Amino acid sequence: MDPEHLPDSILIVDFGSQVTQLIARRVREAGVYSEIAPFSAAEAAFERMRPKGIIFSGSPASVPDDDSPRAPQCLFDSGLPILGICYGQQVMTHQLGGEVRPGHETGEGGEFGRAFLTVSKSCALFDGLWEEGERHQVWMSHGDKVTRFADGFEIVATSDGAPFAVIADEERKYYGTQFHPEVVHTPDGAKLIANFARHVCGLEGDWTMAEFRATKIAEIREQVGDGKVICGLSGGVDSAVAAVLIHEAIGEQLTCVFVDHGLLRQGEAEQVVSLFKGHYNIPLVHVDVEEQFLGGLAGETDPERKRKFIGKTFIDVFEEEARKIGGADFLAQGTLYPDVIESVSFTGGPSVTIKSHHNVGGLPERMNMKLVEPLRELFKDEVRELGRELGLPDAFVGRHPFPGPGLAIRIPGEVTKERCDILRMADAIYLEEIRRAGLYDAIWQAFAVLLPVKTVGVMGDGRTYDSVCGLRAVTSTDGMTADVYPFDASFLSAVATRIVNEVKGINRVVYDYTSKPPGTIEWE
Repeated sequence: MDPEHLPDSILIVDFGSQVTQLIARRVREAGVYSEIAPFSAAEAAFERMRPKGIIFSGSPASVPDDDSPRAPQCLFDSGLPILGICYGQQVMTHQLGGEVRPGHETGEGGEFGRAFLTVSKSCALFDGLWEEGERHQVWMSHGDKVTRFADGFEIVATSDGAPFAVIADEERKYYGTQFHPEVVHTPDGAKLIANFARHVCGLEGDWTMAEFRATKIAEIREQVGDGKVICGLSGGVDSAVAAVLIHEAIGEQLTCVFVDHGLLRQGEAEQVVSLFKGHYNIPLVHVDVEEQFLGGLAGETDPERKRKFIGKTFIDVFEEEARKIGGADFLAQGTLYPDVIESVSFTGGPSVTIKSHHNVGGLPERMNMKLVEPLRELFKDEVRELGRELGLPDAFVGRHPFPGPGLAIRIPGEVTKERCDILRMADAIYLEEIRRAGLYDAIWQAFAVLLPVKTVGVMGDGRTYDSVCGLRAVTSTDGMTADVYPFDASFLSAVATRIVNEVKGINRVVYDYTSKPPGTIEWE
């Protein structure tokens, strides 16, 4: 967000934990705006955000190691409240003069999974929640441990494996938890984080989507001025919400380009055109580039190269359309916060990339356009909330997420028009049955996948040799983690029967039971 429009906020310093995103979620659920910054960029984020409190995340690193990450000294010098979680507690202790030792040196090992702590003394972090002498379940995941806390701290809770399970310096408003309050396995964890944000940091908890809407409209107007914006519509919720928000800010200065690349779900192109031209009267250019996309994907089987081709071709189409409409100064994208997080190394250096996101990162230097990304700070469920705030139809806003590269990443192997048509039909049957069963809103994302595998089957008296269709359905809050949706066997059997009977080219249906992690939600 623009510094001039930032609400009161909490800065979350990421030391590389796999669940740092959950901290941001918990803070926002408390009605307080938050952003994550890798420790290497935390000082710059602190100067930009001017937060009212700071949270240190966990980490796979070990504080006693010389090359382990540290927090910028300016955060301690700021006089702001700080909450350190797991590694965050340890690094705070170390940097303030305490001692942290590896578990193997203490002879006690680590502490992993469910644990119970005992509250030994009241503190502001526990206000209205935990009382002295009570026992509470928490979730531990640490090998190292604090063996001597820094001056000013005292122990306020202990567990069998962590004598410093919670430490507090009430005068400086510094708190450290050895457990992870951000995960659901700590039942009161969200309330503890809310206590920190609201009681300790003194924030009102009044950050709302209406406020975000007003703030973003002001930012967009300030950024764009009298310039022209071109926005690419993918058919999904993210780009649609971004377009409606930008249109509310600058009106006719926005032109939407709907790239009909032949990789959309059944009936989707018609729905997008009807919504934007009919309902919102937003200037819309409908570009049919199916042949261009499918031609470029022909013979390609590598998922990263498919994504990169689609991303590059999107940019090429935008360039061409920008020229046609007389030039555009800005390109709008529906980039979301999880996309940003998954695409950036917390160290600021080389990292393992889970997968590239086609709408994250800069534009080619030859494109004389700047990015407008009004949803960049939002999680998926927050985007839906913003869409409702903007008056988008609930049936559209509540649609399951759909990836920018479309069906191309739901067809492992080569993507052809024939395979897209087969998948479209199977996917439509699957979603129709889910809606008919009243399960659509209970599922975060459901879709069919066309596998590059053929199997022998029998239909009537004849032998078939056709493709396998995989079905996927997961529950999630923000897309960062996901569990398998537990369909009844009778439901899956009925769906499989319909697909095999009605979709020529499929003779076998399977269901994907993999959670995220270890899998991703999409197959590619």
